[in-house]
Amino acid sequence: MPTHYTLLEALRYVLSLTGTKQGCDKGDCGACTVIVDGAPTLSCLTPVWEAEGRDIVTVEGLGGPDGPHPLQDEFDLNGAAQCGFCTPGILCSAAALLNRRSSPTRDEIQEALAGNLCRCTGYAKIYDAIEAAAHRLDVEQEPGT
Repeated sequence: MPTHYTLLEALRYVLSLTGTKQGCDKGDCGACTVIVDGAPTLSCLTPVWEAEGRDIVTVEGLGGPDGPHPLQDEFDLNGAAQCGFCTPGILCSAAALLNRRSSPTRDEIQEALAGNLCRCTGYAKIYDAIEAAAHRLDVEQEPGT
């Protein structure tokens, strides 16, 4: 792999993980957001060599053999995705948030998504979907459920 590649280029063009979108290539839109070592990371600005040996989760890795991640499911149920171009980056930013804060406030959700732009819809349904996913994850983690 060329050492001048960004993490985005390696994911999309070498590994064929095309869920991560190539948007502005300047770190302004958040469409390329992935999770690196638990933190949302702009893959278009990350040299591939910086990601070597680190834990990287793309939108493809959010769900599992039992089905989609609750965030993915709630985005569907709440109509939170329009064209879908920004959705993978938003899902990764939201998943990183929920991994470190199980019941975020609306303000915390807004802050976590501040680097993710959506041009098709208002953010209300996106915030609703994240809140619903947080609730589902809390219920799933309660003893006896």
